[in-house]
Amino acid sequence: MRKLLFTALVGFSLGLYAQSVKTGNKTIDAAFDLAVWTIDHNTHNGILEAGAGYGGEWTRDAAMNAWNCGSLLRPVVAETSLWSVTENKERIGHQYWDKIIWTIGAWNHYLVTGDFNFLKQAYPCIRQTMKELERDYFENYYGLFLGPAVYQDGIEAYDEPIYNPERSDQGGVLEHNSQSIKCLSTNCLYYQAYKILALMAQKFEKNMVEVYTEKAEKLKKRIREMYYVPSENRLIYLYDQHGKAHDYQEGMGIAFAALFDVLDIDEAAGVLKNAKLSPYGITAIYPTLPRNSEYKPGRHNNMIWPHVNMYYADACATVGVDGNFYLEMQNVADLAINKGKNNFYEIYTTDGIPSGGYQCGHEWDVKEHQTWCATGFIRNMLIHVFGMEFQEEGIKIEPMGLGNLGGKEITIKDLPYRGMMLDVTVRGSGKRVVNCKINGKTADPYVSAKLTGKVKVEIDL
Repeated sequence: MRKLLFTALVGFSLGLYAQSVKTGNKTIDAAFDLAVWTIDHNTHNGILEAGAGYGGEWTRDAAMNAWNCGSLLRPVVAETSLWSVTENKERIGHQYWDKIIWTIGAWNHYLVTGDFNFLKQAYPCIRQTMKELERDYFENYYGLFLGPAVYQDGIEAYDEPIYNPERSDQGGVLEHNSQSIKCLSTNCLYYQAYKILALMAQKFEKNMVEVYTEKAEKLKKRIREMYYVPSENRLIYLYDQHGKAHDYQEGMGIAFAALFDVLDIDEAAGVLKNAKLSPYGITAIYPTLPRNSEYKPGRHNNMIWPHVNMYYADACATVGVDGNFYLEMQNVADLAINKGKNNFYEIYTTDGIPSGGYQCGHEWDVKEHQTWCATGFIRNMLIHVFGMEFQEEGIKIEPMGLGNLGGKEITIKDLPYRGMMLDVTVRGSGKRVVNCKINGKTADPYVSAKLTGKVKVEIDL
C-alpha cells in the first residue's frame, strides 16, 4: 500500500511539474523522482519546509534548499521561503552562527532567476546582518567568527569541554560551553559571504567592494593558518573556548573549504581523497566521540546526514575527485530508495539504517522526507552530472555524466528556467564537449537566458 501511494504521489508530482531524468540507472532515476516529490510534499502555504516533523523556521534549510535547486525548480516558493526567515526583510533571522548562509541562497537565486529587484532588496538585508554579526561574534584575537558549526545545533557534535556532562539532559548546543568556539565550516561560510557581498556591492555600493574583498582575504588567511594541516592533507574541526584544537573530521567543513576556494584545487583534492568514509559515505563528524559508540551513535557525530554527503560529493566533483562523487551519489540514492524504502530520511547509521541518533541519553525520533537531502541530490544531478553553471546571462553546460553508473545517453527534462522549459541530453563519456546542438542547430554549450519556449540541448562528450 505504501509503495502504491508513493507511486501515485510521484506520478501526480511529475504530471504537474514533469522534471525527470533517464540515466540507465534505476536507483538514480527513482531517487531523482522521489526528490522532486519531496520538494512538493514539503511545500506548505508557499514555503518549502525542512521536512516531516519540522516546519519552515530554519534559515539554513531555506537557504540551502534555494541554493541547491529550489530557485530553479520552484522560484516563487524559494523566494517566499528565503524572505520568511528574515526580520521584515531588513536582516536575516534565527540562529546566529550559520544564518549568513542566506547570502549564498540569495545570490544563487539571483543568478538562476535574473531577478534584479530581489537582489536589490537582498543586499541591504545581508549587509546589515553582516555588520551585526561582526560586532557581536567576530573574535579579533583569533581573527575568526565564533559559534557552533554549520547546522550542528545538537551537542552530540562536540567533545568536552564544550560538552558539559552536568547538562547531559540538554540537547541544544547553546545550553553547553559553545559561545566562544570557532568552527571550520562556519568560518568558511563567512568567507564565501564576504566574497558574495563584494559581488553585490559592485552593483549597488562600489565603495564597499574593496572593503569586503579585503575582509574575505584576511579571513581566508586565518582559516588556512588555523585549520589547514598541509603536511597531512587534512583540516581541523574547531577550537574550543580555551583555544584547544579538536582534531576531528567535519564533513561539512571540508566540503565548504573546497567549494569556496579556501584551499586551492590540489590541496582540496588531497583533503577530500584523504577523508575517512563509512560504508555509506562521509559522516557528519569522525571519529566517534569518546562518550558515544557504534551501538549508540551520537546524533550529530559519526552518522550519515545525506545533505552533508551531497555537499561533500559536490566538492569532490568540483576539484576532480570523481570516484568519490559517484560513490556518494550512488550511496545517497541507495539510502533513499532501498534502505529508506522510498524516503529521504534525515539521518542514517553508517550501515544504512534510518535513525535519529542518540542524544540526552536516548535515541531520537526518525524524521522522514527531509528536504535538504532531496534538493542536495538534485543539485548534484544538475550542476555536475548535467554540468549546469548558472550565470547572470545564461547557463554554461559542461557535463561530467554518470560515468559507469549510467548508460551511454542520459536525459533531464522539463526544467523551468526563466522564460523557457529546458531539456538536456548527454551522450558518451568524459568531460570534454565535442559537439553541442541547441534546438537542432550546432552551438556553443551555453544556453542564453534570452531564449524562450521549449529549448532542447544535445551534447556529445
